[in-house]
Amino acid sequence: ADYQRILDEVNQGLGDAFDIRPKLGVEVRAVPKFSEATAPGAYYSGGAFDGSRPGVFYANLRDVRETPRLGMRTLSYHEGIPGHHFQISIAQELQGVPFFRRVLPFTAYAEGWALYAERLAWELGFEKDPLDNLGRLIGEMMRAVRLVVDTGIHAKHWTREQAIDYMLANTGMGETEVIAEIERYFVNPGQALAYKIGMLKILELRERARSALGDKFDIKAFHNQVLSHGSLPLNLLERVIDDWIAEQK
Repeated sequence: ADYQRILDEVNQGLGDAFDIRPKLGVEVRAVPKFSEATAPGAYYSGGAFDGSRPGVFYANLRDVRETPRLGMRTLSYHEGIPGHHFQISIAQELQGVPFFRRVLPFTAYAEGWALYAERLAWELGFEKDPLDNLGRLIGEMMRAVRLVVDTGIHAKHWTREQAIDYMLANTGMGETEVIAEIERYFVNPGQALAYKIGMLKILELRERARSALGDKFDIKAFHNQVLSHGSLPLNLLERVIDDWIAEQK
């Protein structure tokens, strides 16, 4: 109920930042019991292409002590609105592109957008409680720790125990969640790096556009450009934004 309330609140308050919205709604469900042990703390599943089923934000309830209330808003913005729900649902609605372009994500774009969404919600004033903003900062720190751990595992040959110990020491996460994270990193090299790298690129492009366009810069139009082409490699996203900047001048 708390997650749904947060999603409804932010969805109603994004008028200053978005004029592109997905047609599908989003609802909150618990992660199925059979996958709780290995699933992340939360994840998003896209809705049906024919509109018959909404997108779903799954929350993992295996140990509610490991998901403190101060992190609930950040998870809601990342997995739901304006994060993965916007990114995935808007891509599914694209017309005039091959079907694979509507469904296959580039990780740095997809997770970069979701992490950017966390920060954007804070910038727009949705985290008025200092504890909520602390939750966002803890989340950003965890993504920075991922840069170290993923590199440690795949470039410096860290053991599983080294990776777990480092993450426990530097994030404040519980052991069950850390183990699930680490095991994901071992089988998916580079995926954990993509969140922070993608977010930094989107912020870089936003500031480039703001600097170049001055008073002509429109955050709604910027978000339209980022979202309305579907998932893109970061170098192509940069080209899209540079072309848009040139058109606006």
